[in-house]
Amino acid sequence: MIAGEGACLVCGQPLEYATHPVEMECFFCHQKVQSYARCAKGHFICDKCHAQLGSNSALSICLRSASKNPVGILQEMMADPHVHMHGPEHHVMVGCALITAAHNAGASFDLRMALLEMNARGGNYPGGACGFWGCCGAAVSVGMAISIMTGATPLSGKAWGLANSGTAQALKAIGAIGGPRCCKRNSFTAIREAAPFFAGRLGIRLEMPEKIACAYSPENQQCLRKACPYYQEQPLRNSSAFALKPMNALH
Repeated sequence: MIAGEGACLVCGQPLEYATHPVEMECFFCHQKVQSYARCAKGHFICDKCHAQLGSNSALSICLRSASKNPVGILQEMMADPHVHMHGPEHHVMVGCALITAAHNAGASFDLRMALLEMNARGGNYPGGACGFWGCCGAAVSVGMAISIMTGATPLSGKAWGLANSGTAQALKAIGAIGGPRCCKRNSFTAIREAAPFFAGRLGIRLEMPEKIACAYSPENQQCLRKACPYYQEQPLRNSSAFALKPMNALH
């Protein structure tokens, strides 16, 4: 196992990463799966338990939002106490923010059905894929959103190309900043790249802030600080919002 800074949701100890998958038992649901990450004390939480409450909160926020600004929608989801500093819920949230903003900007599709499909697809994308697969879930979430909005399938023509191109554009920008992983940084970057793509390739103009400011650096032990384009000196968020209790509520 390779030691890495992180926060175990059970005990707060640093996470350790293996170079090959190992069978682990989820602390909450007790399902045994092959995984790469556990904390120094051996606690493991599966992707489903890690993301479930955060993803459900994201859907609720999106369904009641009237905003055309995907960054603002994403930040509202991130502020929910069920959403952790890092985790596979971000693979759902990026796409949901884009789908919601696009719908509010005039794109015609069933929002509820689109969000449910985004939740299903994003929920299947594994945590840690940024490092182990070389393809961050925040970027793939952009492609998922485009696929859902355009009705793309593996047999589609133009829509197939748009979905893959959207992922590629977001992934290139994420890779250019470099690691280590930060789910907040990658999510902001994915949406920053998606907005002009939506305007130029889909004809959907989203509202974007002049500057994206991240309020999460105190919660991220791997923060790039001034090397991150979203870093701010005095974060606004109170890290005490994160607690184990919402995860215990699953069982």
